[in-house]
This record gives sequence, structure tokens and C-alpha cells, in this order.
Amino acid sequence: MAEEKKEQVKLQKKDLVKHWLLGYSSETCYNYERLQALGTTNAMVPIVRRLYKTKEEQAKALKKYTVFFNTEPSWIGTVIHGVAASMEEQAANGADIDAEDINAVRTGLMGPMAGIGDTIDWGTWKPLFFSIAASFSTQGGIAGFFICFLFALVPFLEGWYLSKLGYRLGREAISKLLEGGWIKQLIMGSSILGLFMVGALSASNVALEIPIAFTMGGTETSVQAILDSILPGLLPLTLVLGIYTFFRKKGQKFGRVVFFLLGLSMVGSLIGLF
Repeated sequence: MAEEKKEQVKLQKKDLVKHWLLGYSSETCYNYERLQALGTTNAMVPIVRRLYKTKEEQAKALKKYTVFFNTEPSWIGTVIHGVAASMEEQAANGADIDAEDINAVRTGLMGPMAGIGDTIDWGTWKPLFFSIAASFSTQGGIAGFFICFLFALVPFLEGWYLSKLGYRLGREAISKLLEGGWIKQLIMGSSILGLFMVGALSASNVALEIPIAFTMGGTETSVQAILDSILPGLLPLTLVLGIYTFFRKKGQKFGRVVFFLLGLSMVGSLIGLF
């Protein structure tokens, strides 16, 4: 008599939603030995409860996620959670996938996803949204207050999309994404947009003028008028580029720039230079 085929178990959408939301607990219980391990284990609870019936099976499945793990956990890194959920589902249905296979994939992905996540979310989206918000706030507009929340909303939706994508594509997810080249294009496009907005905001918000005037040929003119005839906004541009050049050197601190600008502004104002 043929052996009865084991009934296939399938994750439901609500399981994936709980898994994604619980993924945000990755940063709530760091420890120096395993970093985000406990948080990611907690995120896997809805998955293993759906896939395994007994407490013993569930405990065994969760134990594999208690190993060292660390990545950008909230947005780009959610693709790893989706991949893990997909592999766990395959393993529960008899696929030749063990704990070492799942953790090998997770370990291999956590570094690249951390680099991509930090570049896009913390290095591009956050400065962009907060710069726009600051611009509105300096003009007294309440829109600046709400724009700050977009920084949380956009990556939040980004995390849900990538979590689903990781689950749908499984262990081949990242190789397909990287081969398609869209991540590289996204990083490049985000960087260009961020640089464009920083340049526009610098031109409109950085104010620096030299009011010194003198008479030449019976006509009164000023140093600022001469500079504007060469290039409008030359002084603000020079200041921004100078700060940028300063930060390109290793080990420079933000506080040094702040105190330098405060001192320069006060001395320049006292002697009538600015």
C-alpha cells in the first residue's frame, strides 16, 4: 500500500503580516552576544505556529533563529525575514532544507542588506525628508511637522513590500534582485535626488553676504554686488562646499563645524564683515 502523502501546510497572509510587524521587535532586545537574535526569533513565532502543530516541533524550529544575527531590520532588511519564512515553509513541507541552510542564507544576506538599507533609508530618505521639513518649518509652515512622519511612512511601506517579495521569491530572492539591477538604480536615483534637494535647500536657506561698500569712479558699489555679478550665491556655495570638504576628512565631528560657524558669524558680525 502506497504511503499516504503528507498534507501540505501553507502560510496565510495574516501570518506574514504578523511576522513583518513583529520584525520591528528586532531592535527592542539587543544583547552583545547575539544582537538581534531574540527579536528575529520573536518575529518567527507566527510562522512556526502555523507550520508546526506540536510544542516540541515549534520549539525546535524557533531554536535555529537564536543564533547571532544583525542587519538593517526595519525596512530593507525585512526581505531576509520574508526569505526565512519561505524557506521555513518549504522545510515544513518536506523540502531538503535544514537549520544550517536557513541560517547560511540569513548570514549571507545580513551584511549586504544592512549596507543597502543604511544607504537608502538613513543616508538618503531621512536627510531628504528632514531637510524639506526644516525648510517649511523655518517659514512658519505646519507642513514641516507632518513631512517628518513621511520618513517613517515611506520606509514602513517599503519594508512590507520587500518582506512579501522575499517570501514570494524565497532563497533566490536577493540574487534575482541584484541581477535585475534595480537596487543599484534605486540607490543611484535616490542619491541624485538627495543631492539635488540638498543643493536647492542650501541655495535658499544658507544666507551669507558681505555688506562692505565703497565708492569707485563716483559710483557707490559693494563687495556683495561684485560677487553676485560673478555668480549669485557664491558665498553660500563656498561655505557649503567648505563644510563638505571638512567632513570628507576622517574623524571630523559635527560639533566642531557648529562652533566654528557660530564663532565665525559672531566675529564677522562684530567687525562688520557679514
